[in-house]
Amino acid sequence: MNLFQMNKNELEAFKNETEAQYNDFKALGLSLNMSRGNPCKEQLELSLGMLNVFDDGNFKSENGVDVRNYGMLDGIPEAKKFFADMIGVSDDEIIIFGNSSLNAMFWTVQTAYNKGVLGATPWSKLDKVKFLCPVPGYDRHFKVTEFFGVEMINIPMTATGPDMDMIEKLVAEDDSIKGIWCVPQYSNPDGISYSDETVKRFANLKPAAKDFRIFWDNAYCIHHLTENPTVILNILDEAKKVSNEDIVYIFGSTSKITFPGAGVAVMGGSKKNIDELKKYLGISIISYDKMNQFRHVKFFGNFEGMCKHMDKHREIIAPKFDHVCEALEKEITPLGIGSWTVPEGGYFISFNSVDGCAKRIVQLCAEAGVTLTGAGATFPYGKDPDDKNIRLAPTYPSMDELKKAMELFIICVKLASAEKLLAE
Repeated sequence: MNLFQMNKNELEAFKNETEAQYNDFKALGLSLNMSRGNPCKEQLELSLGMLNVFDDGNFKSENGVDVRNYGMLDGIPEAKKFFADMIGVSDDEIIIFGNSSLNAMFWTVQTAYNKGVLGATPWSKLDKVKFLCPVPGYDRHFKVTEFFGVEMINIPMTATGPDMDMIEKLVAEDDSIKGIWCVPQYSNPDGISYSDETVKRFANLKPAAKDFRIFWDNAYCIHHLTENPTVILNILDEAKKVSNEDIVYIFGSTSKITFPGAGVAVMGGSKKNIDELKKYLGISIISYDKMNQFRHVKFFGNFEGMCKHMDKHREIIAPKFDHVCEALEKEITPLGIGSWTVPEGGYFISFNSVDGCAKRIVQLCAEAGVTLTGAGATFPYGKDPDDKNIRLAPTYPSMDELKKAMELFIICVKLASAEKLLAE
């Protein structure tokens, strides 16, 4: 029976029964972590062969440079070709960074603050700098701009991507808006892939600020959960069609493809953008880990090889996503106390509770031994105005652990919802 249709006595009985189930779980002494989108052990072991690729004694890049030594600031040529295919740019429109795309994004914002963008005034010298933030979104994006004192503006997500009417209006009217965070394929946490129209509208943006940039974090571009995945339009190609190619920075990495702590991060953009950023990058570093770049190229061979590798990831994690969605459908749908996304890729399921219940659900789970991403984390400043969004990360636990965690999560959703409705 839908909880909203229950009278007070029925709700009290429901709450008491659910509370007893919750107390039974607390007595189990669980200790499970679903707070981040970490690959599980089985996924990490898929890449162990990478550690032996130098057994052949070959350490020379195709241009003759020994990858163990200094040099090649923006990456070895075969890595540039390889990763250019992944993020959809040419090999002279890419920089190969270290292991973290988040670090590359932080550095790019920091450079805009200190030096400006293509000759524009450094952001640090401006009275106000603002960023648009599609919500719910990636908490670490928001932490970067919060660190620099940027004012963040919530942009609602739709089924086809961020609200483009709102974005077009805001950037055209306000030259203090300098950027927007985007996860265009399998967005974090909703799992939404931007439609062709959305990508084209981004490429055609006419911001009042000439140094406005789209931070296009294509983190999940090959992280599919289906055999026939969605493919989004190439934003740089679309921007070039309208002579607007400088508007976007594109980021990606192998963090959830090989080893999150030892992957390869990349950034793409127009030749003009990349050339300027390389000039500043060379002040802080001589070169990144070229052995790791070469290791990835030798292990996969080509981009097609990496895509086949991701099929193995899908076989491991897709059943976990299926279980979460099936459990929620069975237990939550009849009660009318939640909604969620059913993603075709990415690393998360976005759950929306009854308004005002997310923090309580996360608290209840934590007290019974299951750690979730903090309620509010998917919004700038950690403030979900409706206190309803919870990001679920199914990949890391084993299937048995996930089943137990979802049992508890569902009990906590029921209990928090009943408490909320009784309080009203």
